[in-house]
Amino acid sequence: MQDLSQAALFSLIGNTPMVEVTRIDTGPCRLFLKLESQNPGGSIKDRVGRAMIEAAERDGRLQPGGTVVEATAGNTGLGLALVARIKGYRVVLVVPDKMASEKILHLKALGAEIHLTRSDVGKGHPEYYQDYAARLAREIPGAWFADQFNNPANPAAHETTTAPEIWDQMRHELDAIVVGVGSSGTLTGLSRFFARVQPDLEFVLADPKGSILAEYVETGKVSEVSGSWAVEGIGEDFIPSIADMSRVKTAYSISDEESFNTARDLLRQEGILAGSSTGTLLAAALRYCRAQTTPKRVVTFVCDTGTRYLTKVYSDGWMVDQGLLHRPRTGDLRDLIGRRFDDGEVITVSPTDTLLTAFNRMRSADLAQMPVIDKGKLVGLIDESDLLLHVTSDREHFKAPVSGTMTSDLQTLAPSAGMQQLRDILDRGLTAVIAEGDHFYGLITRFDLLNHLRRTLT
Repeated sequence: MQDLSQAALFSLIGNTPMVEVTRIDTGPCRLFLKLESQNPGGSIKDRVGRAMIEAAERDGRLQPGGTVVEATAGNTGLGLALVARIKGYRVVLVVPDKMASEKILHLKALGAEIHLTRSDVGKGHPEYYQDYAARLAREIPGAWFADQFNNPANPAAHETTTAPEIWDQMRHELDAIVVGVGSSGTLTGLSRFFARVQPDLEFVLADPKGSILAEYVETGKVSEVSGSWAVEGIGEDFIPSIADMSRVKTAYSISDEESFNTARDLLRQEGILAGSSTGTLLAAALRYCRAQTTPKRVVTFVCDTGTRYLTKVYSDGWMVDQGLLHRPRTGDLRDLIGRRFDDGEVITVSPTDTLLTAFNRMRSADLAQMPVIDKGKLVGLIDESDLLLHVTSDREHFKAPVSGTMTSDLQTLAPSAGMQQLRDILDRGLTAVIAEGDHFYGLITRFDLLNHLRRTLT
């Protein structure tokens, strides 16, 4: 019965649909998206996870009751965990700390064990995610290190499944493919297949700004200096050993801002919810298409689903915090507000709501305090300490109205107040309330000030 259930799920990996971009300007070209987000684990890496595990089983490196270990930015881990857990293996994953929380929650729900490590260090550092995973694989009895960056089953998965699917879906009429490189399995596998069936096919690299790969394509040299980027899953500070970049002639370096906003545009204009790396690929594909002088048929990928980036790519507040989405500047304290009331970004309660309602909203949004709004006006604040003092003695007090517990004696600052006045309030452990008359703009916390300084100080 278990074998039948495995076969049913695994049969859903691959054969993903292809759709054409119709509402975004693609210049003289036709641009098609292969929806790898439709794989059961939500990404192109389902193909790789299955292929690597089955290859390790065939050659005896992965035995019944064994442990799958991998370093991953998320999607390979999800593909491995999906297959491995169904097959009964333990899964241990090392992930960089820039990974979206949705991915981590998904991995834990699958039963994977997560080791979070630093994303700001390179190869050779003990906290570098690949070195960390290799060390764990050596220490855990019966462990198999998937090692996607050096595993030949990775490109083989794309050579034997992804590439022929594209070729058939495009009816053998294809001029260019736009790819990103993380482990390089997709690029290498596609290159091998199309070298046989269409040697003239052009490969275009989409690379996050800060990665060394675009520069390598342009100069043939490996830079010793790399930057950092917020896009997950693609871009590297080294050339993976399985990488075959010989057929890439054009490369675009895409900033985080362009990547994230292109992903958001894809949802608004085409209705496709995709992740940050898809934004990078689409931005590069659009640049390539618009630069052409003759019509071409171009393919790129929706690498994974955007549901695992809702708190990042699709959160205005997070985008503003990271400097990837820009609000109109006011030149005063309103520029420091992380979540603005006028823009509908502030979670609030009313004076007549119960303390239980306030608690539930604070818990679900991970807030320590909330404004209390009555008929559009700020009338108080309620925080964790208020709740704790009121309900400690009797849980029935959760039914009491917010008005009886909130702090109503508020020290507000006008938007025109100086930075020192703001610091005086924050240094006392308080939150600054920015308001003028009856107009409430929002709150400034110490985190908001730190975030402002991070964005503005050089």
